[in-house]
Amino acid sequence: MQPSKGIRILAVDDEPHILQFLELGLKNEGYEVRCAEHGLAAITAMEDFKPQVVILDVMMPGMDGFEVVRQLKKMDNVAVIMLTARDEVDDRVKGLSIGADDYMVKPFSFEELLARINARLRNQFPHLFGEVILGPFSIDDRRREIKLDDRILELSPTEYELLKYMVLNHGLVLSKKLILDKVWGYDFGGEDNIVEVYVRSLREKLNDKDHRLIRTLRGSGYRVDI
Repeated sequence: MQPSKGIRILAVDDEPHILQFLELGLKNEGYEVRCAEHGLAAITAMEDFKPQVVILDVMMPGMDGFEVVRQLKKMDNVAVIMLTARDEVDDRVKGLSIGADDYMVKPFSFEELLARINARLRNQFPHLFGEVILGPFSIDDRRREIKLDDRILELSPTEYELLKYMVLNHGLVLSKKLILDKVWGYDFGGEDNIVEVYVRSLREKLNDKDHRLIRTLRGSGYRVDI
């Protein structure tokens, strides 16, 4: 079960029937929902509604979805799921590269949208779920603790954020650039070999000498297998 109570979702689309569909469906799931019909309204709503998730249409008059993403990501930690009527790779790449967290093509399944909302919440707001247990790991964001087989790991703040990000995205190949963006931030000016240094430290603390938990995929990045 996902903790929908108290979670705020902002739906942004210039098509009233889409907004009505999203509002009714999400409210029936227990979410608090606010709607905006254009980019400026979305930015205003972000300031006072403070949503955890924004469902954002790409093609809108005036300020398009790409510019809205840029503005929202500067304001707060928010998960942005972009919607588009065009299944174009360039649009998806552009949206994700400027900070969008996920992408769906219209028409879409409401059940799939709920699953993606749930995934983004677990990834970016794990504290809403209390303790998250994934394989041998348990993550308690309130205590900022990660356990491996009930053993509390002694982690620095950056090690904690890195391991949390990798475990929550287990099974996915995470490039060094993506890790840098998500853990160190988009404005990090250092070298990407810092990721290698921290991964090496994590492997030591996990006693992962054989790289069975954190695998290296040469030329691609890292993947956590649990």
